[in-house]
Amino acid sequence: MIDESMRQKWVYCPVCGNKTRLKLREDTVLMHFPLFCPKCKKESLIDAKEYVVKAIK
Repeated sequence: MIDESMRQKWVYCPVCGNKTRLKLREDTVLMHFPLFCPKCKKESLIDAKEYVVKAIK
């Protein structure tokens, strides 16, 4: 049995590069998700699939 914490990764802010309050599992798919960064106080739209996060401009 695979440990659940091993399959999760933090989402990093595409603007400043710091950790956000969001974790992704390997089977998570996000489309046009509004990601808020508590450090730089900016919101970005992201797409995420298989731990790959892309910022939408």
